[in-house]
Amino acid sequence: MSDIVNYEQKGAVAVITLNRPDALNAFTTELSLQLQLALEQAAADDAVRVIVLTGEGRSFSAGADLKSGFEGRSVFGKLHYEYRPVFSAIATMSKPVIAAVPGSAAGIGMSVALHCDLLLMAENAFLLSPFTTISLVPDGGLNWLLVRQLGYRRAFQLSVESERIPAARCVELGLANKTAPAEELQKVALDWAEALAKRAPRSLEATKKVMRHAIDNDWASTFNMEADWQQALAGSDDNTEGVDAFFEKREPKFKGK
Repeated sequence: MSDIVNYEQKGAVAVITLNRPDALNAFTTELSLQLQLALEQAAADDAVRVIVLTGEGRSFSAGADLKSGFEGRSVFGKLHYEYRPVFSAIATMSKPVIAAVPGSAAGIGMSVALHCDLLLMAENAFLLSPFTTISLVPDGGLNWLLVRQLGYRRAFQLSVESERIPAARCVELGLANKTAPAEELQKVALDWAEALAKRAPRSLEATKKVMRHAIDNDWASTFNMEADWQQALAGSDDNTEGVDAFFEKREPKFKGK
């Protein structure tokens, strides 16, 4: 992996780190591409069960690197061909992705963090949608994410006023799952990932796919999808192991089968 996106595997956990700390991990064309490749690597590795996505230094990401401009590509092209593949990689992979946010996640950095399945923030961190301060519209799916989570009026206010949303408030609003002291953020994220990695991989996959389907679809189709997955999982090796472990009062050992 390149030096601007670090990839490290710790047991069943892949830790992907945006590594442009001097630029607050701002997104360039190269950073977007390398992040996409790192996510694809983790998704394809059967030994990896959970991914932690974080940023080096005092920020998760300050958003797009305004100093580098659009590097020969239109804004439309940048959104569709640089950022969108990153969001798609997170959403479509079978494994949970935990965003661990130090400092700030702003602009497209906020979009990336909110696209992850779980979100952990340092206690001193914040989210920021700064687009209206430079006469732009929130992007990277941010309008969709915020309106669904917060409702129209609150999402609109936070965006047009470019309000910094502190970590504790993010938890209150349901934008983040929990917080951790800044100095313990990476350890807490890794501990959380390792705990999830002990759960049945196919169960995690099914729950992620059905719940992401439910965001945009009706009750009936979601019910049908649940039934299909339940049929596929019932009687599997991991299902049998989970039931046996329950009755034997021991920790199950799931193999993803």
